[in-house]
Amino acid sequence: MNSLDGIRVLDLSRVLAGPWCTQTLADLGADVIKIERPDTGDDTRGWGPPFLKDRDGLDTTDAAYYLGTNRNKRSVTCDISTPQGQSLIKQLVASCDVFIENFKVGDMARYGLDYASLQTIKPSLVYCSLTGFGQTGPYRERAGYDYAVQGMGGLMSVTGERDDLGGGPQKVGVAVADLFTGMYASVAILAALRHAERTGLGQHLDMALLDTQVAMLANLGANYLVSGRKEGKVPTRAGNAHQNIVPYQVFEVARNERNEKDYLILAVGNDGQFAKFCAVAGRSDLAIDSRYAKNADRVRHRETLVPLLEQIMLSRPKAQWLSALEEAKVPCGAINNLAEVFADPQVLERDMVTSWQHPLAGQVDLVSSPIKLSLTPVRRDMPPPLLGQHTDEVLSQLLALDNQQLEQLRQNKII
Repeated sequence: MNSLDGIRVLDLSRVLAGPWCTQTLADLGADVIKIERPDTGDDTRGWGPPFLKDRDGLDTTDAAYYLGTNRNKRSVTCDISTPQGQSLIKQLVASCDVFIENFKVGDMARYGLDYASLQTIKPSLVYCSLTGFGQTGPYRERAGYDYAVQGMGGLMSVTGERDDLGGGPQKVGVAVADLFTGMYASVAILAALRHAERTGLGQHLDMALLDTQVAMLANLGANYLVSGRKEGKVPTRAGNAHQNIVPYQVFEVARNERNEKDYLILAVGNDGQFAKFCAVAGRSDLAIDSRYAKNADRVRHRETLVPLLEQIMLSRPKAQWLSALEEAKVPCGAINNLAEVFADPQVLERDMVTSWQHPLAGQVDLVSSPIKLSLTPVRRDMPPPLLGQHTDEVLSQLLALDNQQLEQLRQNKII
C-alpha cells in the first residue's frame, strides 16, 4: 500500500518543474498519466548525451535527464492541438483527481483545457498550472526558464565568490528554481486534495518559478526586509561563507598526498561548537576572546577571525581534521565529487541508488526518492516509461476504447 493509492494525476507538464512534482506524487503511489506529443514526447527525452544505452550498448532515444524525472509514470501520446486530442483529454479528466500543466498562459484556454472548462467536467478537480511568472502580473506572458529566474529572483546576486576576490554572477549547478517549484507544487496539490476530500470542491493552483525563487531567498530575503531596506544594505555574494554564521564556510587545509590543494567545510552552528572547534585546533583562547565568543560578535569581526582560522586550517590535512572534528561533534564535511557521493557508505546505506528493470536497457541505476515512510514506502515498480508505452492500456482501461478505435486514432496521428 502507498500513501496516494487511488489518486490519479493527468500530467501535461514537461521538462523539469512539472515532472519533478508529478514524480514525487507517483513515488507516493499516485497513478500519474504523462501526456506527451506523438513522435517527440517530452523535450528532455532528447536532452543528451548521455543517453540510456540498450542491451547492445547503443544509444536509445531517452536521455539521462528524462530518466531522472519520470519514474513510476505511465506515458500516453496525444496531440492536444487537435479537437480529437482535446476530447480525449477531457474524457480522461473525468476519472482523474489532479490535472497539471506548464504551458504558457492562455494556451490551455485556447485548447479548451483551462481550469474553467475542466472544472465543469469534474468540480473536485485540483488543477495546477506551473509557469515562469504566474497567471497574473506584467510578466505573465513571458516564457520562464530556470536560469533567467535565478537571475531575476536574486539568487545569482548572492551565489558565487565575493566580487572583491574576482567573483561575479553565478547560477547554482542544478535548476533549483524548477526543482523547488516542483516541490512547492507537490505540497500545494496535497493540500488542495485534502480540501477537495472535505468539500468536494477543486481549485486552481497558480505556481510560478519567480515566486518560488523569491521565497527561496529565505534568511537573506528576511535580512533585507528587516534591516537592509531601511539601511540601504543589499546582501551580496559571500562565496562559500554564510551571511549570518561564522565560521561556516569552506577552508583550505594542508595539501593531500598527491600534493594537491584540499578543502573541507567547517559548519559551526553555535557558540558551544565554536569552543569545541577551538579546543581541537589548539586555540581555546579564541573561544573566550570577547570578539569571538558569541556568534553575533564573530559575524561582526569576521574580517579578523577568518584569516586566523585560514592559517590554522592549513596546519593539518583533511583526514586529520575530519576525524578530530567529528569526534568532538563539530559539524564538518568533505567536498565530494559525484563519484565519491555515490560511493559514500552513508548514501549507500540510505538506499539512495536503486536499480530498475528497463525494457530496452535491462538494469538501470537511478537516484532514489529521499522520502522514507515507515508504513507506506515509496513505489519502485515502474521505470521511466518509453514514449507512448501505455497509450493503449490507459485509453482502453479508462475510456473503454477498443482496438479499432485506437487504430483509427493512430492513423489520424492523434495518438
